Amino acid sequence: MSTASNSVIQATPYPESSSMNGVHYRGDERTARKPERTESSFLDTIVGRRGSLRSILNQLEAVAGTNTTVLITGETGTGKEVIARAIHELSPRRNRNLVKVNCAAMPAGLLESELFGHERGAFTGAVNSHVGRFALADHGTLFLDEIGDMPLELQPKLLRVLQEREFEAVGSTRTTRVDVRVVAATNQDLKQMVRDREFREDLYYRLNAFPIYLPPLCERKADIPELVEHFVQQFADSMDKTIETIPEETMRALVRHHWPGNIRELQNYIARGVILSNEGIFEPGPLERYEPLEPEIANPTLEDKVRREILVACQRANWKLGGARGAAARLGLKRTTLFYKMKRLGIRPPADNWQD
Repeated sequence: MSTASNSVIQATPYPESSSMNGVHYRGDERTARKPERTESSFLDTIVGRRGSLRSILNQLEAVAGTNTTVLITGETGTGKEVIARAIHELSPRRNRNLVKVNCAAMPAGLLESELFGHERGAFTGAVNSHVGRFALADHGTLFLDEIGDMPLELQPKLLRVLQEREFEAVGSTRTTRVDVRVVAATNQDLKQMVRDREFREDLYYRLNAFPIYLPPLCERKADIPELVEHFVQQFADSMDKTIETIPEETMRALVRHHWPGNIRELQNYIARGVILSNEGIFEPGPLERYEPLEPEIANPTLEDKVRREILVACQRANWKLGGARGAAARLGLKRTTLFYKMKRLGIRPPADNWQD
């Protein structure tokens, strides 16, 4: 079996601790190459460069050398963090820090301190001063993941940094100026969130200076065999196994599968399959059943289009309506609004099993 290990940059020699996005990075690979080829060769290390991804990489290469803010959108598990890393690695800032913040992982008060820092005594429990991520990313790149989950009350402060390149730490009156390139990512529909007054319009347009959309894996089927081979080899190496054969019927099944969890789901499935495989043959367990959409209508009405869009979002969210990764967030709607629309359109999940 051929492998993609020579064409992939990995963040760590231990695959189980690597980013679960299907595109990886190996630090020694870059330093081993001639300096004049560093930027162009970085793109050559990405697994799955066919079809739509090729045009995305062309966009990435074009914008990387600028200071333009980039907004990466796409479903969960499509590789947004990896694209952010590639932008940084191809930019003149690659020798400075790439700092990452998950905006969905912290409450508003803590997120403000994490981004901008705080002074000692600024709030209860602030026994020491804290340097924020913007200061740490000075002259480098700041990656704001799950930007759609940033609280509304904090968005004006982020807008100010993007416009004026300055901020004050929590509890401080001293203004700090920074030179930071911002890359943001979300799996939510920020346009709809703006219409619903859940995201600031001026911040949206500031972030959306250069949009990059990552398609789901079901729209990148030509890339699946290469990804499968790479992950099989990666996990076999980490588990000290030898797998020489991937049966054709297995590969065909993997290509046909819908993969609602995208590359992350594929990676998890391959890891389980390697554990179960013996005698040098990749023999994974059964794929989870995928409920197909209703057949497309020849001349759909607006209601037909809305119904299908909701069905797609619900299936890709495994019929979970609420939460940061639920169908409502994917559609940019409030959960109650989505529930009302589904009830009106007669949409029910398989086995009538709601997940709120």
